[in-house]
Amino acid sequence: MTLSTRTDFLRFHNGEQATLQFSEEEYGQRLTGLRKIMVEQNIDAVVMTSMHNIAYYSGFLYCAFGRPYASVVTATENVTISAGIDAGQPWRRCFGDNITYTDWTRDNYWRAIKSITGGGKTIGYESDHLTLLQLNKLNSFLEPKATVDVYLSTMQQRMHKSPAEIELIKHGAAVADVGGFAIREAIKIGTREIDVAMAGRDAMELEIAKRFPDAEYRDTWVWFQSGLNTDGAHNPVTARKLERGDILSLNTFPMISGYYTALERTLFVGEVDDASMAIWQANIDAHELGISLIKPGATCSGITAEINALFAERDLLQYRSFGYGHSFGVLSHYYGREAGLELREDIDTALVPGMVVSMEPMLTIPDGRPAAGGYREHDILVVGESDAENITKYPYGPAFNVVPV
Repeated sequence: MTLSTRTDFLRFHNGEQATLQFSEEEYGQRLTGLRKIMVEQNIDAVVMTSMHNIAYYSGFLYCAFGRPYASVVTATENVTISAGIDAGQPWRRCFGDNITYTDWTRDNYWRAIKSITGGGKTIGYESDHLTLLQLNKLNSFLEPKATVDVYLSTMQQRMHKSPAEIELIKHGAAVADVGGFAIREAIKIGTREIDVAMAGRDAMELEIAKRFPDAEYRDTWVWFQSGLNTDGAHNPVTARKLERGDILSLNTFPMISGYYTALERTLFVGEVDDASMAIWQANIDAHELGISLIKPGATCSGITAEINALFAERDLLQYRSFGYGHSFGVLSHYYGREAGLELREDIDTALVPGMVVSMEPMLTIPDGRPAAGGYREHDILVVGESDAENITKYPYGPAFNVVPV
């Protein structure tokens, strides 16, 4: 092949398209919602660059590894833009068309995008994801008449789950429970955190493959923490060996086609002292109060205020680690978050049927004090017409989670 025959981009539709996680009707409805946003904001084309929005509207979850990806949506087209290193996999795993850009010439990515959008149009983009470097290239290559930030409007669409999404999330919660039970069985004095974590991860990956034989499998993980390592919710796994009386934090995170679910529990190895039991019980009380408050019409800030009041009454509010919950959907620890549906003081979003949120209060007592460690419980609730359904089944509290050894 000579340089003259090398192309900037091409349609490398290699093989047949795979069975996607959702139906064509489901993806069509999502695109209809996006196109309604485009009409309302006079947008000609949306250039989405985030993993979560590309996956939400097309089903394709990319692996960036330093390369840019996109999903371009116009009034009539929806096209994913992927790098040549991925060959035909993006085509096989997306709803709609796909264009592969090559690396023969720098910025073929933007040339491929322009082949769909044209120049001089009103372009929607995601301000929470597009870097300044890529925003400058958007302006240079597409020469837009105007740009419109669609970060907030697309997030608001994703916050309202379809019945198909809720069904998938329920499967995810059940898989998280499977991982939780496997972890509990692996807890032994002298066992390393990493060994316990692997038992939970392996159990979940096998369960996902059983439930979804047509899926791709990636990104499922466990954070299993012990002792001092429980102080932060996102502390990585270590090789620390478990000791009698240790506080433990069980955190399972199955990932199914980009959809995140979670189970988080406080446990103790063999025994729990009185001081730790008092803090644990206070956090359980906050957890149960929070669950009772999740219902249609409740606001994120209102729920937060009531749990804050409980902790303040017990002189524990200063030990609160973060907000009390968040939404579920296409999100992960390295991409995506629906910031408008977090249980925090500064979020006034009202819950409506179809939203899915967690209740996860956490108290962290500093090292060197009685009851030192991090205490956290986490359940997932689906907001219905009059109340909310708790879809987490793994038990919380000392009756099940003081693990005999």
